[in-house]
Amino acid sequence: MLTVKLPYPISANRYWRTRVIKPKAGPAIVSTYVSAEAKAFKEEVGWLLRAAGVREPIAGRVAIAYTLYPHRPQDWQTRQRKLGATWDDTVQCLDLDNAQKVLLDAMKGIAFEDDAWVRRITAERAEPDGEARVVVTITPIVVEQPQAALFAEA
Repeated sequence: MLTVKLPYPISANRYWRTRVIKPKAGPAIVSTYVSAEAKAFKEEVGWLLRAAGVREPIAGRVAIAYTLYPHRPQDWQTRQRKLGATWDDTVQCLDLDNAQKVLLDAMKGIAFEDDAWVRRITAERAEPDGEARVVVTITPIVVEQPQAALFAEA
């Protein structure tokens, strides 16, 4: 099991860019690519995972749990007095599903082999407590092998 604190993910809306290439002859070609901001995020995540001790990707099935901590605004105490326990509903935060694809893509090939091996995802948005960040836990899923004797012919 690996737990690591990573920077607050960029939005999936800023992760990919699209451009239209109009050749002199023929139809226009639409090209979608990873933005420079996304490349920088992936590089930073890679360095942080390696600093946390990741030397090679976890092979096979994994479970991912992550908690997204949005940035705490300066007026958080005022919001808390006015709104009580639900004050953080007014804080700007990525949607969990928006953060998820970006986060998995940034960890792919470093923390785990491929996001096709992710078999369970648990996501949570936490109350802002200061620094914007995401805390990720990656757990290998052990696959029980069936007892061969159960399948042997009698």
